[in-house]
Amino acid sequence: MTGRDAGAWAGMDYLGWRDHADVKRRLDAGADPERWAGGSSRPLHRAAVFGSPEVVAELARRVADVDALEGGTTALWEAVVAGRSENARVLAAAGADLGWTGHGGWTPGRLSLAGPEPGLPGVQTAGLTEAERAVADEGRRLIAALGDIYYEGLGLACVAGIDAEEAIRRLEATPADAELMAGVLEDPYDYDMDETLRLVGVTTVPGGCVVTQPWGYGPARSGILTRLSAGTVCYGLYANPKSGNQGSIHRDGVCEGSDLHPGGDPDVDDGPEEVLFSYVYCNQAVAYSLAYAGLRPTDARAILGPPDHWVELPDFGATP
Repeated sequence: MTGRDAGAWAGMDYLGWRDHADVKRRLDAGADPERWAGGSSRPLHRAAVFGSPEVVAELARRVADVDALEGGTTALWEAVVAGRSENARVLAAAGADLGWTGHGGWTPGRLSLAGPEPGLPGVQTAGLTEAERAVADEGRRLIAALGDIYYEGLGLACVAGIDAEEAIRRLEATPADAELMAGVLEDPYDYDMDETLRLVGVTTVPGGCVVTQPWGYGPARSGILTRLSAGTVCYGLYANPKSGNQGSIHRDGVCEGSDLHPGGDPDVDDGPEEVLFSYVYCNQAVAYSLAYAGLRPTDARAILGPPDHWVELPDFGATP
């Protein structure tokens, strides 16, 4: 224990880490700079992700070790992964170790080179390889092409190597009723899900095709992904409003992974390529899903519509 009062952080929410005056007042009144709310969470880590540069600098001056770990990572690593470039620069200026080895053998300094902004000043590690740079460049392009889209409640199937017509053939789909579609597009939530779950859009994009349902999980059902992935790979996404983004991978008709978290942070068990991919598409679930299947759309039309085709799927029974 430090002899400070960890409970003096009581009442802090994530927005509070932006308020330099309040954070300084708490610290001066005895709040523990090493512990938050009496647990193992570290204030500097929380500020690195949620806070302002001024708060990060204040805490960095007061902690015993700016590279102390929480959950196996440093505050600098967390700032880089969260895309908080200003906070990362403040930590680097405070002496945080740019060369500390994190998940997949990456250092925060080298990983920052793949981010949306230039790497951290003073990075002494080797630059990105040609292959790594290509992943980072495509990530920047794809995220910019999609723009700031609202996708809560969206279902997607991102399929490599086949066009919309082949996807429709595999799904045995038929053209959707135009009058019904007009009503659904005006307000899909006026309809029972049983009426709309089989209505999907299908669009050819560079690298393959996208099956979309902006209002539901229809395209992300296992039975759909199994049919679409024959001889190829398919990434399914349902942006569940209740529980968050849910991803799955089907390859050649077989499910390789389910209950995944596209757009999540790099994981401790990830290899170097997985860490880079997760970092590039962190908090970008739709872009992650498209990129995993190797799709390269130039805008968000395949996601939000209007698609190349509105079709109705057969009744595949109780397949989830």
